[in-house]
Amino acid sequence: MSRQKNRLKIAVAALAVTASTVLAPVKVTAETLADAMAAAYKHSGLLEQNRALLRAADENVAQAMSALRPIVGWSADLSRTYSIGASASTGFAEVSSQSTAASINLTTQIVLFDGGQSALGVEIAKESVLATREGLTAVEQQVLLRAAVAYLNVRRTSEFVALRQSNLRLITQELRAAQDRFEVGEVTRTDVSLAEARLAAAKSGLAAAQGDLAQAQLEYLAAVGHKPGALTPSGALRNLPRSLDAAAAAALRTHPSMAQARRQVTIAELRVRLADAALSPSVSLNGSLGLSDTLNTAAHGRSATVGIGASQTIYAGGRLSSLQRQAMQNRDADRANLHVVSHNIRQNVGNALATLQVAQASIQASQQQVRAAQVAFRGVREEATLGARTTLDVLNAEQELLDARANLISAQVDELSAGYNLLAAMGELTAQKLKLKVRIYDPAGYYNLVKDAPAGRSEQGQKLDRVLRRIGKE
Repeated sequence: MSRQKNRLKIAVAALAVTASTVLAPVKVTAETLADAMAAAYKHSGLLEQNRALLRAADENVAQAMSALRPIVGWSADLSRTYSIGASASTGFAEVSSQSTAASINLTTQIVLFDGGQSALGVEIAKESVLATREGLTAVEQQVLLRAAVAYLNVRRTSEFVALRQSNLRLITQELRAAQDRFEVGEVTRTDVSLAEARLAAAKSGLAAAQGDLAQAQLEYLAAVGHKPGALTPSGALRNLPRSLDAAAAAALRTHPSMAQARRQVTIAELRVRLADAALSPSVSLNGSLGLSDTLNTAAHGRSATVGIGASQTIYAGGRLSSLQRQAMQNRDADRANLHVVSHNIRQNVGNALATLQVAQASIQASQQQVRAAQVAFRGVREEATLGARTTLDVLNAEQELLDARANLISAQVDELSAGYNLLAAMGELTAQKLKLKVRIYDPAGYYNLVKDAPAGRSEQGQKLDRVLRRIGKE
């Protein structure tokens, strides 16, 4: 009997030590959640892709600006002419001749008036850049949220594995205790079989937990860019809104999807004006300078022309009117989308806030459940040593404690996950607002280099080439 009591004390002590190891903060140097999100920000291919798309949108501004500037071009021609003929002046004798002529022309054209089409094109391009920037911010939130969720899932599954390992060791102790008591006739073979069945279930649960951990580690690798090492526990987020109205109001002001939807409405309205301007006449100033010379002769020529041309489409088979109506329908669609986006944002904020509140309530209940289950488990174990409880009672009490600890771990992770989902739903989950230790990407940097449409051989153009080469090496 003394040997039995010693084994019981050892088992309870092992459970207490393992549980404290699972829930206690890690004191060794390890990766924090902020470190994981910073790594995701630095190495995300999705972010790089959308940054390149933003730079491509910046170039649309340069291309639109070019429509307000003169177009200068040149052309050259070199020709060799051979001829043979007979006429009265030559006595109808065949006479051959040959000559070489060269010419070069310089032309220029600038639009003086087009009903505002070129200026509207510039405004549309600028608004498109701003909308694309908001889209980049939305992608940044997706990248950081994925990294945060991956980090928390690795933490959750790691603690589940440790909990399952503790459970396996404890049930192994239970099985040995049942076998010892069976040998001395205190219990029946049924008690031993119950412990053996529970041990097999514990092994199965451990294998499942290890599989979940492997999957979580792979998701972490994809989201963050490297395999997870030791991860530190994360503290609860602070200064989160408590009411749906406050959270929704903040989200509607700052969320990038809402800002992007507003930009899209502005673009659609500008396109309506552009379709109207297409009915206006256009006036352009044209000029040319030409030089020609017949080689090996004195024949040569010089020419210069300056003129103003005007044109206007009177009838195009109804195409221009159709484009007007189409632009108005697209504008109405974007205005309706603004309402859809606002409702989705409010719903996402409400869902995240409700999940956060449920997780917080679950933490409090699970903590009470763990404390009560610990007391119950120890009491059942002591009663079992006195013969007042069966092996099944002990196993059930141990399972209750296991479930309580698992619920507490899940609730703690769910609280953090819901907090970061709430930040994302409000548009607050960015590297700058989280103050991550990264070099923040400047979306206006490339735009400032190209907005004036610099020529390739200009000083600004050469500076731009150096920037592009540096981007390609990063």
